[in-house]
Amino acid sequence: MPSSIEDARMCPTRRRGSMRLVSSGRHHATFEFGDLRVVSLRDGYIDMPPTRLRDEDGRALGELPAAVPLAGDNLRLSVNAFFVTDGTRSVLVDTGASDVWHEPTMGLVYDALDEAGVDRGRITDVAITHKHEDHVSGLIAPDGSEAFAGLERVWIGAGDASVFTGRLEPIRDRVVPVSEKVAVNDWTTAIPTPGHTPGHTVYEIRSGTGRLLVWGDTVHVPSLQFDRPKVSWELDGDQSQARAARAALLEQLAGPDHFVAGAHLDSPGIARVTPSGDGYALEYLAPPIG
Repeated sequence: MPSSIEDARMCPTRRRGSMRLVSSGRHHATFEFGDLRVVSLRDGYIDMPPTRLRDEDGRALGELPAAVPLAGDNLRLSVNAFFVTDGTRSVLVDTGASDVWHEPTMGLVYDALDEAGVDRGRITDVAITHKHEDHVSGLIAPDGSEAFAGLERVWIGAGDASVFTGRLEPIRDRVVPVSEKVAVNDWTTAIPTPGHTPGHTVYEIRSGTGRLLVWGDTVHVPSLQFDRPKVSWELDGDQSQARAARAALLEQLAGPDHFVAGAHLDSPGIARVTPSGDGYALEYLAPPIG
């Protein structure tokens, strides 16, 4: 087994770790991950202009590589959430957009949970990667009710906890602000990764066969930002800090036994990361859904 990230760069095929697709549907894909089940939930997609991409100097990126697909003139960003369970305890990472964006292509997380056979009334812990609407708004259903009737705790970076006002105010008393690395349960750890927002947080899921890093907006355009990780996004609150966080996470993912689940990776959004030239390559563990 490689003893360092550099060894992994020299010999990526020596990596191990296991994550296996066991079922899928129109809006979900379920993976066996050691003694855990990881369910990718498709909330939908949103189209964004390529002008949101930025170079290291903060300028619009310019012409895109041919490998970056467009939907018309726009980038198409998948929006995913992830449910993880050991059969007794569970955690839902992100909740989708509900109806706040008024987009017919969004707000499908509830359908995805139903399709996957997950009773959302029994979800007690929700872990939010950051405060933006396509990640946190699904805590409230379109009819104004709480989407998760059994909710006990909402984990979110302390720098983003101020989002619990207005529509989200009823949940404020269950918010657990994350200001440092902290255990959510025996196999989930919240890790602050500020940059995109002050409270951006990654959740590390540990099983007997590896580690899964569940992130929010670390990467927006997977067809570009793995190969060129220094490319940032206009909506990164601190582009330099976001770039540094991405570099550190990608270096970690290039080590043995690691997987990534990304909110804006192509649904179902679960993959391995391997070093490739000056950047990284992404190997999805399942074909696209949706």
